[in-house]
Amino acid sequence: MALSQHRPVAIFYEHPEWFAPLFAEMERRGICIHKIDARTQCYDVGGPPPDCGLFFNRMSPSAHLRGLGSAVLFTLDYLGYLESQGIEVINGTEAYRTEISKARQLALLARLGLPFPASRVLHRPQDAPLAADGLRFPVVVKPNVGGSGAGIRRFDSLIELRAAAEGGELDLGLDGSGLVQEFIPSRDGCIVRAEVVGGRFLYAIRIYPRGDDFNLCPADLCQQGRREEPTGSRELRIEREEPGPEVIAEVERLMRATGIEVGGVEYTVDDRDGTRRYYDINALSNFVAEAPSILGFDPFVDLVDFIEDRALALERAGAMRRAG
Repeated sequence: MALSQHRPVAIFYEHPEWFAPLFAEMERRGICIHKIDARTQCYDVGGPPPDCGLFFNRMSPSAHLRGLGSAVLFTLDYLGYLESQGIEVINGTEAYRTEISKARQLALLARLGLPFPASRVLHRPQDAPLAADGLRFPVVVKPNVGGSGAGIRRFDSLIELRAAAEGGELDLGLDGSGLVQEFIPSRDGCIVRAEVVGGRFLYAIRIYPRGDDFNLCPADLCQQGRREEPTGSRELRIEREEPGPEVIAEVERLMRATGIEVGGVEYTVDDRDGTRRYYDINALSNFVAEAPSILGFDPFVDLVDFIEDRALALERAGAMRRAG
């Protein structure tokens, strides 16, 4: 059964270049796409929802770095409206609410009993030294609403942190809240990002950070404008990782709890005690650049397989309901 051309798959997005491979694979298969640009989107609360068989939320919390902080918050209400109208949404309200709150992510990790860096949540930058009480230095200060490592700062001592707080140098970002968190010295100098599609583990990669650069997005387009020229010596070093079954089970369990069907989880091994600590959950995954050479396959094929299967299942269910 082919997907009906009368029931397109809606893709809600803000950064069109990031999703060119997704659109290309869907178009190659002849899947009808309704592209909804978050930069200009509005909706009629009393009107009909989008005419689509499936809605895929690809909104990025880092949109606030591109002057679209309002769209980040708008998306929560929009997804809630769609769900209230019976639209099936991939990465819906619950998933997106987790995506845009690091505090919520850590609370979920604590509830599931998964280890994470010791952290304090605050809403006034001047309280950062107080929040750091009992934490081991170095620490990082992170905005609650993240995106591409923006706004994250490392402090090696309380003196440094106090000076930044008293000098008004700390920016807690879009919602005015953030974290003071222990900086984890990573064993082997790397972090691991595990990706899921359809809630199931797809692949993992090791990423070797560049000093204090916290932008670890593995896709080329995330890194544009951040590389040194002309040598490209600061490009991320990325390798395929093969996590064990315990890690895969933890990642999938975590994603089920968030409602994230397509996304990524980042963790690192604490060099101080060998503990695997999870620290970031993403509902927007930009797959690793040059995936076929690094992974041996194209993850966009798997993603579109999932979208197509999900949309076909919805069409079959609708046909059965109409048949009575």
